Amino acid sequence: MKLASFFSGGKDSIFSINIAKEHGHDVNCLLTILSNSEESHLLHHPNLNWTNLQAQSMDIEQLTISSFSDNTNDELDLFEKLIYDAKKKFQIDGIVHGGIKSKFQKNNFEKICQKFNLHLFSPLWEKEPHSYMLELIQKKFDFIISSVSSDGLDEKWLGKNISLDDVNTLKSLSEKFGFNLNFEGGEAETFVVNCPLFTKMIKINQFEKIWDGYRGRFEIVDAELVNHA
Repeated sequence: MKLASFFSGGKDSIFSINIAKEHGHDVNCLLTILSNSEESHLLHHPNLNWTNLQAQSMDIEQLTISSFSDNTNDELDLFEKLIYDAKKKFQIDGIVHGGIKSKFQKNNFEKICQKFNLHLFSPLWEKEPHSYMLELIQKKFDFIISSVSSDGLDEKWLGKNISLDDVNTLKSLSEKFGFNLNFEGGEAETFVVNCPLFTKMIKINQFEKIWDGYRGRFEIVDAELVNHA
């Protein structure tokens, strides 16, 4: 099938594209809403402006639209506009969705796809959290934590490249503090800097950390694509 992908630049978004390609699908456009709100129930927030580097590295065209509201209906209207454009330009048959457990998100996306007579492909749905995180590392997905907003996740995690040891630490913390290991509930967000889909890796040259004592963000200020080492 020809697919578009709801695209945030995080681990789930890009790994779901990887699985779609492994299944023989053609992912030929990325759909990104540039959100200005941290309160959205549907959208990823930090570092969205830098997803264009990921799109370039994967050689997939990206369609973007800006959002100035965290109202779910307003956001769904923007998704519909992007899907309309993608269907017209690329003749897509379906949408790739990187959700794992959010029924609210999945149900809303299913309704949109039904409206446009499209398939919703959710390859990560209900994956077991620990095995999935291990699979990300095994398949050489290099990602950083770009925000945290949960007990047990402090400032030291901001901007951290997640290793196998970190996954085991996060598993222990998730069991102690009760957050979802995949961060599906918004406990943290991620940004992929390298993976097998990338022709070049992302080098972060300058960043800023914002921390209020409970939650924080890792904001990329300057970055570029560079050749793999």
